Amino acid sequence: MHHHGYLWTGPKQRFDQEALRRPPHPDPPPPGTRPELIQRYREVSAEFPTSDLPPLETAYWLIKPSSLVRGTWDEAKEAAAWLEERLAEYAPRFASETERDTTHLALLIDSTAERLESGTDVTLGFYLERPSYFSVSVVTCSPNRSRPELACPVR
Repeated sequence: MHHHGYLWTGPKQRFDQEALRRPPHPDPPPPGTRPELIQRYREVSAEFPTSDLPPLETAYWLIKPSSLVRGTWDEAKEAAAWLEERLAEYAPRFASETERDTTHLALLIDSTAERLESGTDVTLGFYLERPSYFSVSVVTCSPNRSRPELACPVR
């Protein structure tokens, strides 16, 4: 088992494009479906695997391009340390003062390390000023607990 780190920041409006953050339905629309729905299905089918947007289900980071992997670690503690560094880097920009609180952030990191040790994926997200959004994830790989059928993107 190992872990991959992912990070995304961008406009909240783009983050809210949920259709691009979920995998397309495995079955295409049936014949006779309205053309705009067929077109939308085609767009999502083409864009989801290559989009840098964070997927709604964390495990689906594994089907994204390997170039989006920000780090790989064999130990959960190392992955949690990377996440802690990212939080420290972005915390001054968090829109919520409560979320910038160092005690709050320390508790998040402690629980992250525990969850990663058990093979669970972790995703954290925070609103930044302007309005922007910051999403950081650590995904357990080989196999992923919630989606064991997904292959490792880098090994």
